[in-house]
Amino acid sequence: MTLDMEVSTIPYIHFTDEQKQRANSVDLVDFLRARGEEVTRSGHDFRWTRHDSVTLRGNRWFQHSANQGGLAIDFVRKFYNMAFPDAVTMLLNGEHGAGFAQAERKAPPPQKEFVLPEAHSDMRRVFAYLIKERCIDREVIRHFAKAGTLFEDSKFHNAIFVGKDENGVAKHAHKRSTLTLGESYRGNVEGSDVKCSFHHTGKSGQLYVFEAPVDLMSFLTLYPDNWQDHSYVALCGVSPQAMMNILEQNPQIREVALCLDNDAAGLAATERLTQALQKAGYESVSCLLPEYKDWNEALKNLCLDEPEMVMGM
Repeated sequence: MTLDMEVSTIPYIHFTDEQKQRANSVDLVDFLRARGEEVTRSGHDFRWTRHDSVTLRGNRWFQHSANQGGLAIDFVRKFYNMAFPDAVTMLLNGEHGAGFAQAERKAPPPQKEFVLPEAHSDMRRVFAYLIKERCIDREVIRHFAKAGTLFEDSKFHNAIFVGKDENGVAKHAHKRSTLTLGESYRGNVEGSDVKCSFHHTGKSGQLYVFEAPVDLMSFLTLYPDNWQDHSYVALCGVSPQAMMNILEQNPQIREVALCLDNDAAGLAATERLTQALQKAGYESVSCLLPEYKDWNEALKNLCLDEPEMVMGM
């Protein structure tokens, strides 16, 4: 029988509190880039490309798929499979050389002003993409286009899903590539307010919560009866902030249906959101799972079984 355990490659070393504090203060973005790792900005944070569920801010990290995070030493121990002495020594660069920047000494980057991309003169590519590739109903697309929360940008022809605040001012935008070949791009416009993501507000007491705008619109295509009476929000991720903002602005809503992806990350996020809702006093919380990974996969598989559904869109 073998035991899976951390084995230090260096002799036992007593680290002072000051050394441990400096190791835990290492800026993780600088640390990863020094090792040839790719990180990209994601709002106020950075996202590690090799582990895209990991976000970084200064010396802090969080792995959303595992609902786990911490400081620099724990980061190196977890992702580089190192024992405590090795992790501290690596972060201190062996106490030789220049070392790495300390997160506390770096001023936070200024918040970039939110600016919507310039709109194209028409929405032909967005309509074609959402109808032909995503099987979304034409009238659902028209509703959001008329509301000014969906348009096609002029430069890249991306679908832009807009989130507005309670005064109707655009505060958030999610970009989705309409390319049908190659790698599909999606992400939020810099400066977006995470509390104001893509949504529809109805008059009923029901709110449906999704990860992505395309899944929200897919659900409306699958279940079109009186859909405008209810409220819907796409988190553009799994943060609860947009959901809680909708609830704060609409006290009549007391029933919440979590409609996140049917995968490990989605199920874990559903559990976290359920706990947040219950803590906030919402007793009627349900979980609606698609038959496939997400609601658009469910819709596309239905279209394969019923091709006339696409023809009628």
